[in-house]
Parts: sequence; C-alpha cells; structure tokens
Amino acid sequence: MPTVAIDYTPAYEQGGGIGRYVRELIAALAQTDLDPEVNFRLFVTGARRRDLPPVPNERFVWRTARLSPRWFARIWHRARVPIPVEAFTGPLALYHATDFVLPPTYPRTRTLLTVHDLSFVRVPETASPRLKAYLDAVVPRSVRRADHVLADSQATKDDLIALYDTPPDKITVLLSGVDARFRRIEDAAARQAVRQTYQIPERPYIFSVGTVQPRKNYARLIQALARLRGEGHDLGLVIAGGRGWLEDPIYAVIRAEGVDDYVRFIGFADDADLPALYSAALCTAVPSLYEGFGLPLLESMACGTPVVTSDRSSLPEVAGDAGLIVDPTDLDALTGALRRLVTEAALRDDLVRRGYARAATFTWERSAHQLAAIYTKLLINKS
Repeated sequence: MPTVAIDYTPAYEQGGGIGRYVRELIAALAQTDLDPEVNFRLFVTGARRRDLPPVPNERFVWRTARLSPRWFARIWHRARVPIPVEAFTGPLALYHATDFVLPPTYPRTRTLLTVHDLSFVRVPETASPRLKAYLDAVVPRSVRRADHVLADSQATKDDLIALYDTPPDKITVLLSGVDARFRRIEDAAARQAVRQTYQIPERPYIFSVGTVQPRKNYARLIQALARLRGEGHDLGLVIAGGRGWLEDPIYAVIRAEGVDDYVRFIGFADDADLPALYSAALCTAVPSLYEGFGLPLLESMACGTPVVTSDRSSLPEVAGDAGLIVDPTDLDALTGALRRLVTEAALRDDLVRRGYARAATFTWERSAHQLAAIYTKLLINKS
C-alpha cells in the first residue's frame, strides 16, 4: 500500500501566508475522495505529537521530529548531510515538500515540490540578504531534483521557466481557494467586537494582510494614506501580519508622514477573525511588488470588500476584472485608486458584485482534487 508524506511544518510554524495555504489545502484534501490504497503521513519538524491537533481523518497520521526547521536546514541544505527524510517519516512512495526546498530522499521515492514564488530573484532588494543567499543556493537545486513542481500561479510557473530553465511540462499550476468561512459579516456587534480585540479606532480603515517587509510595499501605502488624510478623508490603515525583515524604513515613513495615530499593526490575526476584519474595512489594499498568488484578494472579495492591487506578478491573474489594478511604484496611481473607493459608492458596489463572482471560482475543493490527481499520476509513473 503506497504512502505519501506531506511536509506540514509550514502549517504548524507559520500563522499566515504559506502556513495558511498548507492548512487549507490539507484540510480540503482530507475531504476528497482519495485513492483507498494510499496512506498519508503529515510530517512536522520542531514539534511533539502531543502539541499537534487531531489528524484530519483516519487516513492521515502524524510523523514528527524534535529538531527545529532551522536545524534541518543546516543539516540537509547547508552541510548537505544526506540523511533521507524517510528516516523520520518511514518508507514512502512519494514525498511532497510544500515550502520551496526538497530534503534528501531515497532514490526510489517520488518527489513533488511546491514553489510559491521567486520574489527573492525578481525583487532581490526586498529580501533579507541571508535568506536570499540560502534560497538562491537551495531552491534551484530542489527544483532540478524534484520529479514534479507545483507553482501557485501562472506567473510563478513562467518565472520557473524563465529563471531556472525548468521544462514547462514539469510544472503544474495549482491555484489556491477560498474557505467557506470567508463571507460577509453583517452583524454590527461582531464587527465591533473584532475592532475591540485588535484595538482598531472607530474610523473607516484600509485593510492589508501580509508580513511587514519591503515586498508588500507598505511604505507607499502609508504615503497614500497620508495624502488622503491631507485631503480631509478621515481614514486609518490596519495591517495584519507578523514582523519580517528590513522593516525599519516602513516605520520611518510613518513618522515622517505624521500618521503614527492612524496606522495600526495588529500582528497575526486569528483566522477566525479575518472575515470580520475584511468585512469591517472600507477596502483591502494589496499593492505588493511581487506575490506568488495573493490570497487576501480573494478572501476580501468573498467578504464583500473591494480591492486595490498591483499590476505585478500573479496579482492581475488573481484579481481579474474584480479589482482596481495599479502600478505599485506609482504613488499617484495608488492614491487615486484608493480615493475612488473612498468617494465613488457606485464603483464600490460594482467591484463588490464582481468580487463575489470572482472569489466563487476559486475553491480549495477544486485545488485538493487537482492535488490528489497529481499524487496518483506520480505514483502510477513510479519507476
């Protein structure tokens, strides 16, 4: 009976971003009509079994290793010690690495690698130099070794082909979905409660979700907020996401623009609170310089909140005709798009309608069915 192991470490370690992607995808996979002959092991590093939640269903079991992800990176990818992942998971037919890098495996184990983006190549100035050096060494090697690669978007697939010369037929685009819990929260008390939880002042706010780092383009978003406030629009900016790297210039912009009282960093927001946070916002802004996918766009649309986003990488691919799309380096364009959402009710209503329709086409159920089919194909083609 073949066994598939899936790296669940990002879901355990990371509150947002890739962590949420892996949690949502595995939860949907567990609800899929899977091949009854296949068993699944969820592999988590830096964890103890008693710290993990119940497995999604009886088809899945946990496999843990006490060493932290950082230590595994040192052993597997810096020192390149060839200890196979099967030493921790047990014998496998297929290993799915969900977070850019592929550990050593036995030669007969099939391998699947998810590459979420190549931002560290496309916009290197926004990456931590240490992290960039590590990824530049390890990701291309992992892509070459993998039997097949998943890309979060067509933009990421195109980058893999252009930057790493990866054969197109080795890459499958696996789009994200939107969980059903992302829906419009109309209840005023629920929206007020989430404001109180995160200490959000009682004024209309622009919402943004993502790690505090240069790639998210928060500095220009803060400058746009300052301009709108200077025009007399009483707005705030709420940013949900953990602290990242090269963040000090972002805080310097807040001080320079004099908007200390109007920008609120709330850290990682609980997944259960996000629908209310989106619903209470005037709009959601994702003006990133690069994204592998851009899940907050779809979540916001599903919650009935219009979006402003960037014309870079995957973001137009995700937004379609349901958002305002601007050059993220053009402060006038970004400010103008936000101004339109503040002042034009008809535009907001039209984007809300388009957003509901757009978000409905992205489901984790569809993503999970596609992933299951890829597993089957790799197992059938096992040599």
